[in-house]
Amino acid sequence: MKRRPGTDRLRGRRAAVLDVRAAAFGLLLLAASAALHAREFTGLVHARHDLLLSVSVPGVVARVPVAVGQRVEARTPLLYIDERIQATEVQRRRVMLDDLSELRATEERVRTLAPLYEDTRKLLNARGAVSRDEVARLELDLVTARGRVAQLQAQKVRERVELAAAEQERELRRLTAPVAGVVTRVDTDVGEWAKPGDALIQLVDADNCYLKLNLPPAAALPLKAGAELPVRFDPATGVAPVRARVSYIAPVIDAASGLVEVRLGFANPKGAVPAGIKGIVDLQEGSR
Repeated sequence: MKRRPGTDRLRGRRAAVLDVRAAAFGLLLLAASAALHAREFTGLVHARHDLLLSVSVPGVVARVPVAVGQRVEARTPLLYIDERIQATEVQRRRVMLDDLSELRATEERVRTLAPLYEDTRKLLNARGAVSRDEVARLELDLVTARGRVAQLQAQKVRERVELAAAEQERELRRLTAPVAGVVTRVDTDVGEWAKPGDALIQLVDADNCYLKLNLPPAAALPLKAGAELPVRFDPATGVAPVRARVSYIAPVIDAASGLVEVRLGFANPKGAVPAGIKGIVDLQEGSR
């Protein structure tokens, strides 16, 4: 019995399709196996603090005492808004607080009236040498003087609070460094108008950094906070490897990517590892 040429060609095509499908399926299995057993993951190094600073109140920039590249300590002034009016108000409040003349005079009046009143009251009770009206007048003067002393003392408390409020208002016109770091950007100059919300100065603290990774759940879930892992960098950069500790493991899996965010923190004295560089973690080596 002779076979038809068309039948042979059809069978050949089917066999070819099956071979292609088998090969594709094999590649998928290899890819899945490789992804399952992949233990090296890459992430980016971030500085612990990378701050864009703005002023709290609007005003004209009076002075910028820092420059790009300068290292500053925490609470160092970075920028001054014109504060002449506020400085005058602070001085006025301080003068009012330091003025104790009326309080001292009233206290002296109390010290004078108190024994005079006691002596006059004794004379009234013993001999009747003075009138009751005189005793009542002295008693009223003493009570009034004591009341005025209490009033002046309360006034000094209010003046002290008002002085503190004026000083705080003045401090709001000074932009200070919240942490120690290096000034990496200054986007203002003397005479310009500054307003809240505008990023004027960038401050970076890279003495402590962290490597941010997005790991598959199978790789992230076995990790524990505090675990130490090796981090290496591209040899071309010349950056030496470091040992980092797991500082954060996201409690949820990102719905869009299906990955888990993990952060590895490490000390970075003198900025040996620049922020923004890619870091590579070998989880298998870390487990060993």
